[in-house]
Amino acid sequence: MTLRNENIQKNLRRRLKRVAKDACSIKTAKKRLPITRWLPTYNFTILIQDMIAGITVGLTAIPQGIAYAVVAGLSPEYGLYSGLMGGFVYLFFGSSKDVTVGPTAIMSALTARYVLDYSSDFAVLAAFLSGVVILIMGTLQLGFLVDFVSVPVISGFTTAAALQIASAQFTSLFGLDGKSGTVFSQSVYNFVVNIRTAKLWDPVLGFSTILILVLLKKFGEGCSRNDTAVRQFRWLLSLARNAVVVVIGMIIVYVIKVVQDQEPLKLIGDIGSGLPKFQLPPFSTVVGNETYDFSDMMETLGPQSIVIPLVSIIESIAIAKAFAGGAQLDATQEMIALGFCNVIGSFVRSMPVTGSFTRTALNNASGVQTPAGGIFTGFLILLALSLLTSTFYFIPKASLAGLIITAMFSMIDYEIFMRLWKNSKRELLVMFVTILVSLWFGLEYGLVIGILAEAVMLLFRVARPKIEISSLKTADREAFAIPLGDNVAYCAAEHIRRAVLEAAQVAGDDAVIIVDGSKLRSMDMTVAANLMAVVKDLERKSRKIVFLNFNPEIQKICESINNKHADKFINAPSAEDLGMLNERKFSAVNVNV
Repeated sequence: MTLRNENIQKNLRRRLKRVAKDACSIKTAKKRLPITRWLPTYNFTILIQDMIAGITVGLTAIPQGIAYAVVAGLSPEYGLYSGLMGGFVYLFFGSSKDVTVGPTAIMSALTARYVLDYSSDFAVLAAFLSGVVILIMGTLQLGFLVDFVSVPVISGFTTAAALQIASAQFTSLFGLDGKSGTVFSQSVYNFVVNIRTAKLWDPVLGFSTILILVLLKKFGEGCSRNDTAVRQFRWLLSLARNAVVVVIGMIIVYVIKVVQDQEPLKLIGDIGSGLPKFQLPPFSTVVGNETYDFSDMMETLGPQSIVIPLVSIIESIAIAKAFAGGAQLDATQEMIALGFCNVIGSFVRSMPVTGSFTRTALNNASGVQTPAGGIFTGFLILLALSLLTSTFYFIPKASLAGLIITAMFSMIDYEIFMRLWKNSKRELLVMFVTILVSLWFGLEYGLVIGILAEAVMLLFRVARPKIEISSLKTADREAFAIPLGDNVAYCAAEHIRRAVLEAAQVAGDDAVIIVDGSKLRSMDMTVAANLMAVVKDLERKSRKIVFLNFNPEIQKICESINNKHADKFINAPSAEDLGMLNERKFSAVNVNV
């Protein structure tokens, strides 16, 4: 016994030593620190391309960051804090040259409920906890869990998020009094209740912003960075359209302020100036006169907050796959990079972040060559925090509302509705369930219910496999073939048994029931027990049954339950061939008829 324990300990030490050696190897370092693969070949030409792309993305990241902070109910500077660390951290751990990590509309919407009802500390803690969860999932290689979220559920969730975020901007777009609400139904209700408080110039500027954004997008269509000077200008102006509309709004407000000493539009107002302090995330906070310790904050976030890291992973990996150009994507590495972005970001007051499709597409279009492009975006955000915060006071809320609403148009996949209507009404139903629950109760509930609805339908398909019974007629007798699928689970056992008994009931007294296992690769013991029980049921009624082309392993399972029916198992090229056999040939293949 002692010798055995010593051997176990030796094997364990050898395994731990091998794991430690692999973890500290150059190969593992290159895999988990992708910067070590591309940095040795980095040169001045690549630097210039990354700089152009990084600055171009920064011109969009600044106004979007401010806008998404507003969506989350945070002060505008939090949007810049959230976009700050992503580029620097992803530089070391990111495996995609195109992906940019920062605040997004959906993550802001998921965070908003904790901020509006409590404080900004909950958003920062949510970023830290999300990063920890993502890191654990990445380390344990649990990225496959994302595969259980189907396209209709993701599309329904995204559509609902776009509608919710857009509806929440109605208050700023029309200059209304009161709060917007944290879910779509609440936002619409508050809009209707407060519509009489609408101002004149806020909607004028807001809808003008939407129009300018649409026109600028069309203005740059067909142009690229490598075109003539004029077309390059059109391309750059189109890419920087978010910054352009915000600057136009600021200029209008500033001129009115200087000339007439009035502020006819609702403004962002004063925001925190300077760089954020590098400090621990808030593990306790005070809301009103009530102190929340860490356990209280965890209880407030609740189990539904697990949706935040899940959505973060889905968004980031989906974007990385979209821009991988057919190359294999290391999903585990992307999760590790995203986890570090959230954890380290929480030390500079960041809310939860993920990959941004808009900024990633812009990064790709700008010709980025490596993840180093993100550091130039980060430096531009640092510059904005250091020098431009006083200027941000003049940003009209209506301009940001128009910017956000326009961005929501592109989040909705309009074509999927018609595709599902034509090809899969079941999946269309799942998508509508996801949308309706998300709009009425909240995005996190919609995503969970959508996943559960898809899982229930998947289980139903497993429990009720489609069985197409075919009739095979010969000169001597009639045969009914019942084909089984490649995998039959225990929950389908009664369904298959009923199908066999119903076929026997329809068949004549001399008919043969053929259970075709030609495609069957795996079967539960419960199914085997039901099939053997069917033999007894039919024998009592003097009906004939055979099991065709069952593989030896599955046949062995059935015979272990009742070895008296071994003569029921036969082999033939197909059920059709068996159906053409006459009575003498049935006897020749050892079938009792």
